[in-house]
Amino acid sequence: MWWLPALLIMGVIWSLSSAPQTPGPSLEHPVDWAAHFLAYLALAFTLARATGRRGAALVIAAWFGALDEIHQAFVPPREAGVQDWLFDVAGAWLGSSLALRRARSARPAARADGPPERAAGHAT
Repeated sequence: MWWLPALLIMGVIWSLSSAPQTPGPSLEHPVDWAAHFLAYLALAFTLARATGRRGAALVIAAWFGALDEIHQAFVPPREAGVQDWLFDVAGAWLGSSLALRRARSARPAARADGPPERAAGHAT
């Protein structure tokens, strides 16, 4: 279920970076970096939910971000930027962390009919 949104986000990122100009007003720093951060937060969130693994989501998002920056170097008048990629990775780190934190908290609690807890200090 989570693979579809992840692939959709990847497609939108790739499509926007393929255009000489992004739609709408020009994004200058630091707004541009915030856009990178938020896009990769969303991407890594969906990847972590799809894979169930924070590390895998972070690696996939970081590699995709690097590939996208290299891709932009071949789209006139765009340019590749290490700083943009660092914001991609920072957003991916937070997104992957939030996805699995939310997944862990959604797990059902221990069963009420489980073994009784031992009282501290009492020997059995």
